[in-house]
Amino acid sequence: MGQAGNNDRPRPDTAPDTQEPYEALVRAVAYQQLHGKAAAAILGRLLELHGGQFPAPAALLATDVAQLRACGFSGRKITYITGLAQAALAGNIPDHATALAMEDEALITQLTALPGIGRWTVEMMLMHTLRRADILPVDDLGVREGFRRLKGLSTAPTPRLLRDIGLAWSPHRSSAAWYLWHVPRDYLPP
Repeated sequence: MGQAGNNDRPRPDTAPDTQEPYEALVRAVAYQQLHGKAAAAILGRLLELHGGQFPAPAALLATDVAQLRACGFSGRKITYITGLAQAALAGNIPDHATALAMEDEALITQLTALPGIGRWTVEMMLMHTLRRADILPVDDLGVREGFRRLKGLSTAPTPRLLRDIGLAWSPHRSSAAWYLWHVPRDYLPP
């Protein structure tokens, strides 16, 4: 569900190597369709509500909806993050160790079955939390625009075309995505 722009995705250096997928998904939902600074502010207010700690699923479910709205979450995102908390309590979101052992597509299939969680959201978790090296989020607007600027194209490639082009970058597609996110807006190819 969400597509990030150049500054609208979770930063890889903010996700510790042991961050639980539940937390990563809630954080990714906060970033969906928002500028990174706005999402970071919303998450900061959520942490303040919980004594500076990321709320465990039960604590998130116990948080009043009005408090979540005051953090800056929309009604739809509140539905999504509370759904994630319920899914985590029900065992439908694997813990970090289990997720590390799972194949990318198996995780994508399992987690995209949850409301509000699309492929992009899971790909962000795969890249930034699980540190998977071969993820190319072809639906990400920032990645496609970076490729367009890098190659001097008049239009960005379709996700399907970028997926095909990106096959040559395997097994380092996550690094390619990082570089594409960082192609300067005023870049002119040689």
